[in-house]
Amino acid sequence: MAPKTTTVRTLKYDYLGMDVKAIQRSMANTLEYRVGKDMYTATPRDWFHVVAYTVRDRMMERWMETMRAYYRENAKRVYYLSMEFLIGRSLVNNLRNMGIYEAVDEALREFGLDLEAIIELEPEAALGNGGLGRLAACFLDSMATLGIPGYGYGIRYEYGMFKQKIEGGRQIEHPDNWLRYGNPWEFPRAEVLYPVRFNGRVVEYTDEQGVARHHWVDTDEVIAMAYDTPIPGYGNNTVNNMRVWSAKSSRDFDLGYFNEGNYIKAVESEAESENISRVLYPDDTTSMGKELRLKQQYFFVCATLRDILYRFDKYHDSLDLLPEQVAIQLNDTHPAIAIAELMRILVDERKMEWKRAWKIVTGTFAYTNHTLMPEALETWPVSLFARILPRHLQIIYEINHNFLKDVMHRYPGDADLLRRMSIIHEEGERRVRMAHLAIIGSHRVNGVAQLHSRLMKETIFSDFDRFHPEKFVNKTNGVTPRRWLHHVNRPLSRLIGGRIGDGWVADLDQLRRLAPLAEDAGFRAEFRAVKLRNKERLVGLIKRHMGLEVRADSMFDVQIKRMHEYKRQLLNLLHVITLYNRVRGGADIVPRTCIFSGKAAPGYAMAKLIIKLINDVGDIVNHDPVVADRLKVVFIPNYDVSTASDIIPAAELSEQISTAGTEASGTGNMKLALNGALTIGTLDGANVEILNEVGHDNIFIFGHTTEEVARLKRDGYDPRDYLHANAELAQVLDMIGGGFFSPDQKDLFRPVVHALTAGGDRYLLLADYAPYVTCQEHISTLYRDADAWTRKAILNVAAMGLFSSDRTIREYAEDIWHARPIRIDLNHHE
Repeated sequence: MAPKTTTVRTLKYDYLGMDVKAIQRSMANTLEYRVGKDMYTATPRDWFHVVAYTVRDRMMERWMETMRAYYRENAKRVYYLSMEFLIGRSLVNNLRNMGIYEAVDEALREFGLDLEAIIELEPEAALGNGGLGRLAACFLDSMATLGIPGYGYGIRYEYGMFKQKIEGGRQIEHPDNWLRYGNPWEFPRAEVLYPVRFNGRVVEYTDEQGVARHHWVDTDEVIAMAYDTPIPGYGNNTVNNMRVWSAKSSRDFDLGYFNEGNYIKAVESEAESENISRVLYPDDTTSMGKELRLKQQYFFVCATLRDILYRFDKYHDSLDLLPEQVAIQLNDTHPAIAIAELMRILVDERKMEWKRAWKIVTGTFAYTNHTLMPEALETWPVSLFARILPRHLQIIYEINHNFLKDVMHRYPGDADLLRRMSIIHEEGERRVRMAHLAIIGSHRVNGVAQLHSRLMKETIFSDFDRFHPEKFVNKTNGVTPRRWLHHVNRPLSRLIGGRIGDGWVADLDQLRRLAPLAEDAGFRAEFRAVKLRNKERLVGLIKRHMGLEVRADSMFDVQIKRMHEYKRQLLNLLHVITLYNRVRGGADIVPRTCIFSGKAAPGYAMAKLIIKLINDVGDIVNHDPVVADRLKVVFIPNYDVSTASDIIPAAELSEQISTAGTEASGTGNMKLALNGALTIGTLDGANVEILNEVGHDNIFIFGHTTEEVARLKRDGYDPRDYLHANAELAQVLDMIGGGFFSPDQKDLFRPVVHALTAGGDRYLLLADYAPYVTCQEHISTLYRDADAWTRKAILNVAAMGLFSSDRTIREYAEDIWHARPIRIDLNHHE
């Protein structure tokens, strides 16, 4: 029975009010009719769901109108494919972006409730792990704020990566059951289901026109079910969509096994199918782990492409229009199998001629590279591909054959060039090089910082740049100022707004107006007071959760990022031990609290050993009466968006010390500088552009440059030369290797010392140790002059306009996607 259109429209456009009384009415109704409680029985978590649903309801009219407007305007849509979306807590972000934080706060206060306490109850969505996922989340925020018709696509992980706990100084991984209490932001779409196939075999046949065709048959199947999360823009009516996929079994519960008493066998098929979306990045050191990761990647791109084409087909008759109407951005190589999948759909299912299909594919995809390290570029064994995705391997072979034929025609006789550029790595175990597939199948390939993009073209992808120079472009990363200043650092946000207004929240370049205030003694004093307030808050959190007392008047020296040897948390720790020895030797140092936080991959033994070393050094330093409170070492566990939000506003020194030429960009450097921390760093990643923006006088640069690193390695780097020339360094390594910090197991940290000496010191810690320590001495001297330090901190904040993800997304939209913003008018009635 069809609904009465007039009645439906009247109800549809009866928009929910944004004032305090309207919000309170919504909360009362939600509590009773949706949560099923009253004021007497509701728990704090019930109230979190009440507030979330109340806010979500107010996004719905904007969400629906946004989707309708995109259809009305025949807008080109951008699809951002990422294995991770580290969106953090949604409540505070949605409240501020919707402009109703104060109204909801007042409404709750009149109920005798505290909004800040309710916000703390929200579990973080475990849909990501590190910088890749946080970048994707920033990009979704910016697309919505700019009105770009953008959709995020990924996987709805049931447990995410893991929750990190520190026990006995070691990282212990626990399941992160973030969905235990439900997720009020998501909409399950039980009607949006797509079959995803694996395994099987390929049957070749000839159609009635005499064209060779292929059937992929005898496959295993799982079902992808969609879950939608609205993503509101700031200060506008746009609400975009993030759609993530959950794996469901395509086979029914086996009642026969159940009735026989074989309960495990009865649900075995369902459990195996649903494992695909169970955990982010399963350990791929085993063959089963590798298989699961490949299945995850294909699972989400297969369902995503089905969904994209379903939406496209509703309003367009010709697939030749796909590049004009659709832009698909591959966030790293994880979704690169989408190139082969779209070719399979066009050639096998839509019966399209290969050349025409390839033109559509390459016009639709673009690829973002995130690493310069060859060993980090994703590859898959051909044997695994042949078993899991046999038809896709055939398609990849055909893509490779056609591409290498073009290369051979342009550079005849260069067999070594063909070997280097081939999608298939032929030496040893044959492997599929996913970055090569992504480059060949995309019309644009971008790096994420100027240095990274240059090195990408000069080193790992130099052959491809020579062959297709027009493909390679730079798009320096950015961070959303809504989340990373306006939301997480309210005291500084209010201070800035009180002097230059709030326009900077959507136009970060306006922060330049702060530069003259660096010379205003009154503003400097207010800025210092804000920083102290943020530090005092973090001091309280460290005391409450870790039982450790630190001084709010000490320098907060911060390194917060994924644990990896190239990021050189160990170099930072060598300096900490150097300071410790100096204090024990009677030196007068600037009081310093050294804060570390970050997770190590479960199978990364050295990174986990470094976490143990940091905690063991902290145990000795923090309890040494000679040191007292002049030096503290803190490892804050379970680094995530909320933890970063606690640490970043309090940070004063930002450690960005990766070996030059290893970090693609980094975004932690941007977040910390945006909140008034000074950077100590190498000329790596986006540090180079931060230097260009803030000036040499307002950043601390040390260490070997990319070119010097290459020359040092080429000439035969021996780290022991640096060790023998530096007595302080030798003392530090003797303490680590000799068991000073591990008295119960003297040889525990010898592998660390071995890696730095006989092991070759791959990331040049010993070569950069002396300049790093010297640079830290200059920092300590400056820190004693509070006015000079604050002046530089203000100038750092003022210079951060370039590093807004709004600028990044605007560049993507103009140069890669060719997508225009759409203005959403809530008064548009159809």
